Amino acid sequence: MNGTKKFDLNSFIGMLLLGGIMLWWMNTQKPEETPEKTTQTEQTTNATTDTQNNGSDTTVVVSDSLQQVALQNKLGAFAYAASTSKEGSTTLENDLVKLTIDNKGGQIIEALVKNYKTYDSLPVYLVKDNNASFNINFGTTDNRILNTQDLLFTPTLTKNGDVQVLSMKLKVSEAKFLEYRYEMKEGDYRVGFAVRSQGLNNTINGSQEINLNWNLKGYRHEKSLKTENMYSYYYYKADDEVDYLQMTDDEVVSDIDWVAYKQHFFSSILTSETPFNNASLQSVDFAGEDKDSVYTKTYGIKTPLALTNGELNYNMQWFYGPTDYNLLKTYEGTNLDEIADLGWGIFGFLNRTIFYPVFNMLKGFIGNYGLIIILMTIVVRIIMSPVLYKSYLSSAKMKVIRPEMEEINKKYPGKENAMKRQQEIMAVQRKAGVSMMSGCIPALMQMPVFFALFKFFPTNIDFRQKSFLWANDLSSYDTIFKLPFKIPFYGDHVSLFPILASIAIFFYMKMNQSQQANMQAPTQEGMPDMSKMMKWMIYFSPIMMLFFFNNYASGLSLYYFISNLLTIAIMFVIKNYVIDEDKIHAKIEENKKKPVKKSKFRERLDAAMKQAQEQQAAQQKTKNKK
Repeated sequence: MNGTKKFDLNSFIGMLLLGGIMLWWMNTQKPEETPEKTTQTEQTTNATTDTQNNGSDTTVVVSDSLQQVALQNKLGAFAYAASTSKEGSTTLENDLVKLTIDNKGGQIIEALVKNYKTYDSLPVYLVKDNNASFNINFGTTDNRILNTQDLLFTPTLTKNGDVQVLSMKLKVSEAKFLEYRYEMKEGDYRVGFAVRSQGLNNTINGSQEINLNWNLKGYRHEKSLKTENMYSYYYYKADDEVDYLQMTDDEVVSDIDWVAYKQHFFSSILTSETPFNNASLQSVDFAGEDKDSVYTKTYGIKTPLALTNGELNYNMQWFYGPTDYNLLKTYEGTNLDEIADLGWGIFGFLNRTIFYPVFNMLKGFIGNYGLIIILMTIVVRIIMSPVLYKSYLSSAKMKVIRPEMEEINKKYPGKENAMKRQQEIMAVQRKAGVSMMSGCIPALMQMPVFFALFKFFPTNIDFRQKSFLWANDLSSYDTIFKLPFKIPFYGDHVSLFPILASIAIFFYMKMNQSQQANMQAPTQEGMPDMSKMMKWMIYFSPIMMLFFFNNYASGLSLYYFISNLLTIAIMFVIKNYVIDEDKIHAKIEENKKKPVKKSKFRERLDAAMKQAQEQQAAQQKTKNKK
């Protein structure tokens, strides 16, 4: 076999054809000329510009679709509200109050009470900078839990005469929504507030609890945080009775008509025509001892709302304004005037029926509130002067018969004669027409007046920021000197009105000491000497007054100062120009000659004392035999 390879013509021709095809392909794939490149770049730029100018229909459609899908996944039926609403706020304003309502949550984010200033001359805001929140928490039929405070409402503001109407709608569609409806009138602190739903019976899950939550941190407005905190309370009306929570407390209550977050002189109130049931109320003392705290207390209510035919329908009302008794009592049938805190029982009765009517009459023609306090004090002292006269008359009678009572003490010494001694002393007092209680009753009668005015002056908003002499605010303490340190129970300042009141109390008690000594029966064996205790009280009481009232309303200290001065003057006149001890002595001697008719009560008392005396004598006799 020959090893030489033969030439293959067919293969050679095939290779030439393949090479030619490759050369042709390479020539057809050469880059285009420069003018053609420029044209293509311009077309691309123009296309981009057109997209930016016209909004890239494809991109926007895709973006909107994705956003809508995300909202749908998050909010379900309420995705419509998020896509058709936008952020913003609306203002409702009249001559008394200004409210700002946010689209997000449809809630009040600012509540300004006009015509008032804080202690440092700033506007009075009850709601501002997220210190309050109003929210309805509910479940949906597609298994979502939503909060209105997170959702966007659509506002529509209209005016009907002098009534401004703001409709805030949380929409599922144009015909289905949850609505907050605000109605504000001129010259009124109250704002109508309705919560209702339309067409949501298949959207809101009625088998789950729907909860209303309203929370507020009360801003500080007054100079004395301690005093403001003392008069700040959570009030509510349930079962037709007004009650309140303690400083720090929580409670579950039903049949609630209204709740009031009181901050001394200003209140935030929510009332409802449909009572709240099973409501959780909470009050927390936020400030504590921090004198620089911005807040006083935190308040809150969480209450379930009921559906009617699958829909919400609650007619409510907001009140942001002063805690003014004269104003609140005009809201008839609400009992809101009780949050003015005039005291309970007889103390509140005196304030409502006597002191407020007298005060309202005086302020009608007197513009100086310090003078009004002085005139009120004069009126009170004149009304109480007969009581003071009775007290002095009893004192004078006791002074006349005191020698006889001392003789009885000498005649019946020792513990074994205690009952007989007491019986004889009571007989002398009865013939003289005087009793130990005659000295106590006048003092007891003055106590309700004391406690009533103790509530009247610090809670009456008319005294707020009204000046008199060196006091620039009669509702708060006056300051003549600021201490560089704090004295326990006294404070870091010196108030002059409490000092004057304490001095007046000292002289009043000094002058009254002799009268009190006369009213006391002679000291008996085994009994404490009350005269020594009274001597200590003369010094102890003014000091207590000085410490106790240093942080209280200067108007209250002014009242006690003037009251004690007038009492001293009245006592001086009664003692020196009204009571005649010689005539009293003659009258007593004349009474002794007359037979004393005993009442049945007196007969039973004497019989009991006689029986006790006989038992005591028998016991003593048995003891002596042993």
